[in-house]
Amino acid sequence: MKRILLIHTGGTISMSTDHRTGAVKPSAEHPLHEYNHLFEENLEIIEEDIFQLPSPHVTIKEMYQIQQRINQAIEEDLYDGVVLTHGTDTLEETAYFLDLTTDAPFPVVLTGAMRPIDEIGSDGVRNLQSAIWTALAPEAKDKGVLVVMNEEIHTARYVTKTHTTNVATFRTPTFGPIGIVSKAEVRFFQKLVFNETYPLEKITKKVSLVKAYAGMDSTLLDALAEAQIEGLVIEALGAGNLPPETLPGLKKLLDNNIPVVMTSRAFNGIAQDIYAYTGGGKHLKQLGVIFAPGLTGLKARIKLLVLLEQSLSEDAIHDLFLK
Repeated sequence: MKRILLIHTGGTISMSTDHRTGAVKPSAEHPLHEYNHLFEENLEIIEEDIFQLPSPHVTIKEMYQIQQRINQAIEEDLYDGVVLTHGTDTLEETAYFLDLTTDAPFPVVLTGAMRPIDEIGSDGVRNLQSAIWTALAPEAKDKGVLVVMNEEIHTARYVTKTHTTNVATFRTPTFGPIGIVSKAEVRFFQKLVFNETYPLEKITKKVSLVKAYAGMDSTLLDALAEAQIEGLVIEALGAGNLPPETLPGLKKLLDNNIPVVMTSRAFNGIAQDIYAYTGGGKHLKQLGVIFAPGLTGLKARIKLLVLLEQSLSEDAIHDLFLK
């Protein structure tokens, strides 16, 4: 008999609707506990409610708590896979954190819901079912942490939430999903060509994230240079460019030995050092900015948080962001 560890952390998938007010809020009892009968008889699902939080309440500390529970499951050697239910607002960040810090011999799959369990068209039960089928699939091993929503399978490294309410919100820009779930059949049609994990005994660093905009000056960057941060990620314009008025604050951060990582605010494509004008990518790279091709700002922040715990040189961090 196969065993799946099902970890619940909260989110819309664990909520129901107050039909008097229309408000969606957590249920006293997790509604998914009632749906074990939907799975095959030779499967044992061990459920744990590790916490019940809306995903905007999830911080790096809760992500680390989840990672520690999965590491414990690895040591217990009792499970064929782990499925984690999570709120969708920060699901991609938790998924990528686990991808960077967990080296599991079994599939680790995250899922959630865009509609509460008692709403017409609720997607929670189907997403859970698809996630469990994926975790049981032999082909799901060695593909890193996966996100399964709306019958699509995505890698934690590239998936992102693209719509506030649509059930087809989770997409992988540029690359697309690596597989699908059709009925009870799990099909992979892409390979994960690169995976990385790092040991983690604590998580203590503070990394901020800002988005560039037309006419941006140094106000935010000056403030961050005075704050107690240990890293910064900037979602830059285009392929990786900044307005020239930001440069004094940027230089102040770099002079303080605060690593600054550059991604693009664009939905598709990657950040690159292409342009040589003042504030262009080539100029920024010469100043010491680190480019993170292929990562969103959210993912780059998670990666920088993890890398800063590794006691690496600036050159080593730069090289790891190029992978």
